[in-house]
Amino acid sequence: MKAVITTKYGPPEVLKIHKVNKPAPKDHEILLRVYATAVTSGDARIRGMNIPFGFEFISRLMFGFNKPRNPILGGIFAGEIEAIGAKVKMFNKGDMVFGATESFGCYADYVVVPERGAIVKKPANISFDEAAAIPFGALTSLKFLRDFGKIKADQKVLVNGASGDLGTFAIQLAKYYGAKVTGICSTKNRDLVTSLGADDVIDYTKSNFTKSNTQYDLIFDTLGNLSFSSCRSSLTPKGTFLTAVAKLHYFFIMPLTALKGNKKLKTGVALFNKQDLQFIVDLLEQGKIIPVIDRKYRVTEITAAHRYVDEGHKVGSVVITLKHDYKLSME
Repeated sequence: MKAVITTKYGPPEVLKIHKVNKPAPKDHEILLRVYATAVTSGDARIRGMNIPFGFEFISRLMFGFNKPRNPILGGIFAGEIEAIGAKVKMFNKGDMVFGATESFGCYADYVVVPERGAIVKKPANISFDEAAAIPFGALTSLKFLRDFGKIKADQKVLVNGASGDLGTFAIQLAKYYGAKVTGICSTKNRDLVTSLGADDVIDYTKSNFTKSNTQYDLIFDTLGNLSFSSCRSSLTPKGTFLTAVAKLHYFFIMPLTALKGNKKLKTGVALFNKQDLQFIVDLLEQGKIIPVIDRKYRVTEITAAHRYVDEGHKVGSVVITLKHDYKLSME
């Protein structure tokens, strides 16, 4: 089969298409043909080892010191099950599925994933490309808002980076939970953010929300360009600052804010699971949330896709489609 591999950390140009051995599923694993994947901010950070200060050592320990331990990156998949392990019970050959894997490997014609991982059957009302645009943003935002932020109905929620992968889902999920939502984005993305349910939109090119007197119960920073200290005055007395891009010193501040019982700082790692992904599927089928796709690239354009994500201005998700590239596997 063909796969996009990287043998070293670096710019998008380190990604190359090569022939590799097709994987085989073990007893509790599934082999699926990848029809679509996504280039997430996480993929781009690992490819370039562009890790926030203080986290590089542990990141290299997890993913590989001098080069990626798994040379095939990509943590999101949407496709069709081609074979199942002898003890797989929840899926069958031919099932259309999507999800996420913690061990990468999705920039390829085929990938093996655990049956009990974050994998579910694809709803009939979404395409494979749309399915690939869902897991990273939806599951991360769900984890932060529901589990870290303990979101409640009627709260005032501010989403920074409202037009991004996390932000587009954060707005919709916050509205699902009954919150009043304000999104921060640029002028050109105002209409999109409003269409997703935002009650108010702040154009960061024209105003700074920290200079106003408005306070929020939750501030969700999806970009990592805000700080807890600069946002304190914009939090209600018991408000919470959530950040998806943690700074090292936050892990020392976080327990202190928890002890004081007033304005809190929360961050962490969003681990994906089957139950949460099924919850997202239920919302998709009910029309409560929709994915947003900025651009689609063929797998042969993977370098351009990563280069675009590195620019930091994507709207929603960037999808890589493989469904019509079967010729890559037949060469």
